[in-house]
Amino acid sequence: MSLTPVSAADVLARLDGYDTVIDARSEGEFALDRLPGAVNWPSLNDAERALIGTEYKQVSPFAARKRGAALVARNVAMHIERHVLDRPKDWQPLIYCWRGGQRSGALSLVLSQIGFRVQVIEGGYQAYRRAVMAALEAQPLQFRFRVVCGKTGSGKSRLLAALQAQGAQVLDLEGLANHRGSVLGLVPGSPQPTQKRFDSLLWDAMRHFDPAQVVWVESESRKVGELRVPERLIECMRASPCVHLELPTDARVALLMADYDFFVNDVPTFCTRLDALRPLRGNEVINHWQATAKSGRIESVVRELLITHYDPVYLQSMQRNFVGFASALRLTPENGDASTWAGVAKELLRS
Repeated sequence: MSLTPVSAADVLARLDGYDTVIDARSEGEFALDRLPGAVNWPSLNDAERALIGTEYKQVSPFAARKRGAALVARNVAMHIERHVLDRPKDWQPLIYCWRGGQRSGALSLVLSQIGFRVQVIEGGYQAYRRAVMAALEAQPLQFRFRVVCGKTGSGKSRLLAALQAQGAQVLDLEGLANHRGSVLGLVPGSPQPTQKRFDSLLWDAMRHFDPAQVVWVESESRKVGELRVPERLIECMRASPCVHLELPTDARVALLMADYDFFVNDVPTFCTRLDALRPLRGNEVINHWQATAKSGRIESVVRELLITHYDPVYLQSMQRNFVGFASALRLTPENGDASTWAGVAKELLRS
């Protein structure tokens, strides 16, 4: 029998060394955040946790523990039958629950008694979360960032994708946050992850980077949608060299019409989203934009949004926050066609 407690810091340092990372929490807890690559083997599912909690309050803690023990034993047996019977003797899992207590303890004890070498995170998910937040303070200091700047619709995300396709290291904050970085940036029907999940995804992305190579990143603000970018990362980005991507207005409008086609096809949702700009632009302007969109001229609204709202705000932000913006290398592709970005990326990687 081998059952070893391990610190969260040690887990972060050797996460790829485990054959399976098992989250013994409920499916609801798992959905909010988990270790990278973890699989969910709940000792108690959401409904069972609620049942035990009710019995704990309304009957007694002792009665709740008895019922909980029966449910956990049943679930552990199910997980072994489903997932463990074909595992080799040298299989080495890592297991955790919320605080490293009973839920992970029950599963790890049975697996260790079978003969597997099992490790359990001391302090559970809570300790992992603290370790991730500490790591996010240190990680950005290891890297040399280069920031892609450009007005809304300039193709920054497409350029990052082209850089990544050519082997460059790219930190795609909008991709991790599932948001396109503006008041219109939330994709309908596709919610953002939780803040905790975003932090985990960010730490996981950066742990795979080579400090000897440049990391390319877009010039994001402190928040991407509703999610906060770690302050240390923001500080490092704002102190880094920039490149300034400039695309003609017509090309920017065409790019946004393609990227935000769900608004083109759903004008009521587009108009509702414009309401968020009323405090900044006033009722008269927003009413005009909404009426124009409803008449079928969304392209005209997009052009006005760029010229009168996004462009002045973006340029002020860049000049105020990014020290490398004034001396940034300028890139001026003629259009936003897919074939353009590979060439722009090659030019950048040679610079």
